[in-house]
Amino acid sequence: MREFLHGLWDSLATVPHIAQVLATAYVVYLVLLACYIVLQKREPVATLSWILSLAALPYIGLVVFYVLGPQKIVRQRLRRGRSREGMESYSSACPPDVDCTELSRIGQATTGLAPSTAVQVDWLVDGAVTYAAILRAVAGARRHVNLEYYIFEPDHAGTALRDALIERARAGVTVRLLLDAVGSSRIRRRFLQPLREAGAEVVWFHPRQLLKPFKRPWLNMRTHRKLVVVDGSVAFTGGINITDDEDDSRNPDAYRDLHTRLTGHVVRSLQLVFLEDWIYASGQAVTGFDRDDLFPPDGPTRDEGRVQAQVLVSGPDSSWEAIHRMHVAAIHEAAHRVWLVTPYFVPGEAARMALTSAALGGLDTRLLVPRRSDSLFVTLAGRSYYEELLRAGVKIYEYGPRMLHTKAFIADDDTCIVGSANFDHRSFRLNFELSMLYHDRGLTAELDAILAQEFSRATRVLPDRKRSLWRHRLPEAFARLASPLL
Repeated sequence: MREFLHGLWDSLATVPHIAQVLATAYVVYLVLLACYIVLQKREPVATLSWILSLAALPYIGLVVFYVLGPQKIVRQRLRRGRSREGMESYSSACPPDVDCTELSRIGQATTGLAPSTAVQVDWLVDGAVTYAAILRAVAGARRHVNLEYYIFEPDHAGTALRDALIERARAGVTVRLLLDAVGSSRIRRRFLQPLREAGAEVVWFHPRQLLKPFKRPWLNMRTHRKLVVVDGSVAFTGGINITDDEDDSRNPDAYRDLHTRLTGHVVRSLQLVFLEDWIYASGQAVTGFDRDDLFPPDGPTRDEGRVQAQVLVSGPDSSWEAIHRMHVAAIHEAAHRVWLVTPYFVPGEAARMALTSAALGGLDTRLLVPRRSDSLFVTLAGRSYYEELLRAGVKIYEYGPRMLHTKAFIADDDTCIVGSANFDHRSFRLNFELSMLYHDRGLTAELDAILAQEFSRATRVLPDRKRSLWRHRLPEAFARLASPLL
């Protein structure tokens, strides 16, 4: 190999004006890519970071950018056209019969999903309780079960759910399973074969295309949503995937996480979110669905729910960053407190400004993160923001030894957001996420009690803690430099 490279170099050296040719090619390469990146209209810091990275890594940087760089897909038209046609009525205006808050209006304007209500919302803490509730709901399914997951492992948890779906499919229940091709990459065909043979449909979201050189592999744009809808009447969503890593009944080191079970009118919105993703990933026509089966006409109306609830979705198909925007808006609206719990904390400028302003204004502003997440890079990047937050008065806590995977937010005593989105660039911009916004004092009080326990088990980060230059400050600073590239 070494002799081959030497021979190649000697051959190139004989080409007339080779230095000028290579220099010109490099300039053309850099100018074209720089123009393309600038047209993406991302944050200036991220744009400059990519341009400098590509300049430092000529040609190799092109491959990196092709795989991991900013990617947009023309999906907004699909969402508001093919997948919504004939399913539900949508508009960017708040329904006239609903007393919408500013947050609700922002949510509808950025997602098209109207404020709704839930008859019942149950908090499900950790995987064991969540899996048991999902299995009970699946066992009671009579018409359909729709599921969408980022991670679905072929382990004990995954096998139990698969077998429950097989039983329902054999009983004539329609089963649709949408899996992310990267998050669920450990699943093999033989694991899904019994499910397909029973009559269930399985579709992969953004299948890996590494062997198709003219198609981008979409490594960055994953469906990070966790969603189950049974018979159009009960739904589950939150942060818990299907994996033994989150099953506390089998694994003492399982992730600490939070999920919800919902009934009521809001399930219609969650059903629609699933259908949009299913139609997009499968290419199935909207005419292939039975509207009355998916949206039961005898289901609860918006007036029948006791909890004000609204579905929030975001992804690279929309530039509004709806979930990010809703968090920032809720922080600015808060009058007494802001509690944020997230496994990955890499905030942008707007979020940092909102959090520090809340603390400087005297609000009880708290941040709970893992002592060490499953990504050392993200942990270091998150800690690089501590100093600024602590100076402003934000109370920071690190949870351990279990990995904290909960994504929750409380503003004052009546507003909370829980779902799949982490507090970082990847969740806000690159992945398809799903969160729930609730306006309800009782439900917020229940979440308050759950999170208060988590804070009590965590260690508070003190401003005067000892920090080594080589072990802490320097690695954190370098990790922060790369965070805009996410």
